[in-house]
Amino acid sequence: MSLVDSHCHLDADEFDPDRAQVIARAQVAGVRTQLLPAVTAASWPKLRDTCQLAEGLYPAYGLHPMFLDEHRPEHLEQLREWIVREQPCAVGECGLDFFVDGLDAELQKFYFDGQLRIAREFDLPVIVHARRAVDAVIAAIKQVGGLRGVIHSFPGSPEQAAQLHKLGFLVGLGGPLTYDRAQRLQRLVAQLPIEQLLLETDAPDQPDAGIRGERNEPARLTVIAETVAKLRGETVAGIAEQTSANARRLFAIR
Repeated sequence: MSLVDSHCHLDADEFDPDRAQVIARAQVAGVRTQLLPAVTAASWPKLRDTCQLAEGLYPAYGLHPMFLDEHRPEHLEQLREWIVREQPCAVGECGLDFFVDGLDAELQKFYFDGQLRIAREFDLPVIVHARRAVDAVIAAIKQVGGLRGVIHSFPGSPEQAAQLHKLGFLVGLGGPLTYDRAQRLQRLVAQLPIEQLLLETDAPDQPDAGIRGERNEPARLTVIAETVAKLRGETVAGIAEQTSANARRLFAIR
C-alpha cells in the first residue's frame, strides 16, 4: 500500500529532535509521498532543506492567514521568485481564517487573492486553509478563475463541496474525521465522489482520536485511510490507491 500525505508540516520545529525517524516511520507505514506547505516567507528555506532529506517530499510555498503579522506585501513578489527558482508543486498554505480573533479580514484577502493570482500565473494548484470561511474562499476562487487545488481539512457542507468540485477543487481529510463528534463530516465523506478526496495528517497538528493531545506525524495517515474506507464501505487498499492517484494528478508528482 502506498499513501500520499497531501498536507504535512514536516519542517515544523516539533520535528527537529527526530525528523529522520519520523520520515522513516512514515515510509514503513506506506506513506511514500508528502506535500509540505509553507506558512511564512521566513520558513521557506527550512522547508526547502527539509524536502531534500528524502525522496517523496515535495514543497509548496505560501503565506498562511494565521501568520498575518509576519507577512509583508513584498513577500508576494518573493513568492514569484521562489516559484521560478525552486519549481514547487503548489502554492500554499494560503487562504482565509475567520475563526481566530484579531486577524484582519481585508488583509487576509489581500494576501489570499495575491497568491491565487500567482498560482494562476504559474499554472500551479493551491493548498487552501478555509476555517469559518468556505463561502468567502469559494467567492475568491471564482473571482480569480482558472484555478485548481485542495481545501485542506475541509470543514464545509455537501453543497459547498459540490461547488468546489465543479471549480476543480478537492477536499483534504484528516484527524478531525476520526472523532465520534464529527458525524456531519463523516456523513459527507461517505457520499463525496472518490475523485474529490485527498488524505492528510496536518502533522504535527490535528492528531487523530487514537493519539488525542499528542504530536501527530505522517505515519498516522493509515488511520485516516482506514476511517475513510470504513465510512465508505470500501477497502483500505482501494482508498489508498484512489486518493494517492488524485494527489499525484493534482500536484503533478510521481
